[in-house]
Amino acid sequence: MADLSELEEKLAALTLSLCRTPSAIGHEEAIAGTLLDWGRSVFQPESVRRIGNSLVFGRPKLDARPTIGLFGHVDTVPAHPGDREPRIEDGKIVGLGSSDMKCGLAVMMELAERLDRAALPFNLVLVMYEREEGPYLENGLGPVFDACPDLAGIDFAICLEPSDNIIQMGCCGSLHAQLRFTGKSAHSARPWQGENAIHKAGPLLAKLHAMTPVEVEVGGLRFFEVMSASLANGGRARNVVPDTMAINLNYRFAPGRSIEQAEEEVLRLVGDVAAVEFTDLAPAGAVFADHPLLRRLKERTGAEVHSKQAWTDVARLALHGIAAVNFGPGASAQAHQAGERVSIEQIAIGYRMLAKFLGDTRQP
Repeated sequence: MADLSELEEKLAALTLSLCRTPSAIGHEEAIAGTLLDWGRSVFQPESVRRIGNSLVFGRPKLDARPTIGLFGHVDTVPAHPGDREPRIEDGKIVGLGSSDMKCGLAVMMELAERLDRAALPFNLVLVMYEREEGPYLENGLGPVFDACPDLAGIDFAICLEPSDNIIQMGCCGSLHAQLRFTGKSAHSARPWQGENAIHKAGPLLAKLHAMTPVEVEVGGLRFFEVMSASLANGGRARNVVPDTMAINLNYRFAPGRSIEQAEEEVLRLVGDVAAVEFTDLAPAGAVFADHPLLRRLKERTGAEVHSKQAWTDVARLALHGIAAVNFGPGASAQAHQAGERVSIEQIAIGYRMLAKFLGDTRQP
């Protein structure tokens, strides 16, 4: 790896190694074992905990110092057809999970190894968890908090989700609902003898097509509320008028709107034209605009501050009373992409920014 600094070489090698350990959601056993071995070499035995395929390194409130929690998920989305072996190309790590978020895990690990943690003004806790890329209720961070209630003692948390080294505050909530339209089957040559369920969905789809994003300001940041039909299924055969039609509706709503309010918004939109079943409900994440450790993060790093126009576990952390932001080195536009990649330089920049925030004065 010519022309790379020692830090860049270390972070690149670590990210590449993590990418070469497959960890698609539901198959995190191997990477959990690798991370457990690493953690045992860096942390005291009493500070290492494994919950399923999730890991916690460090303990909150070991002393009078505030506790900073660094959070990262170990899983990836399933591989894309044609994905190749992870590799380095043109100064970038190329491979599934490189941006989302193996590079974030690498930064967490290097911070824990390289910094003199006992000399920092903060106590440091690392949480690496499984099943983030799936439904809210199956997310591995839930069982972690159940097994480790002391994590509620974290004073400030950073989720190292891919954010291009930009501080992303809060997050949109996410609601999924199945809308079921009912008709009556008939021969397609005589459609007047039936009732076409797909056609019944037309007016609602037209409404969705005509909707524009609703801008909501929270803590001086702009969020956009949007509704999208994301899946559709209906019909029995090419020559049969369909008697059922199902649409998955995804509603992304801004901080400040509760799940119950989001459900009411969907019910108002749908009215009585379809049956509604809510299938996956994830709350919006609060914006902690005035938190003193957020101010320190902004001042020490000089990072830009944006809203998070997506869902992340900052919402779950907020439910546990933990102020949290998204801040990671991965490229947000690369998340879930075929040929996913991340700049080695950006990983090192992310490391240096977080080291400075944590109080390390050495800058490799």
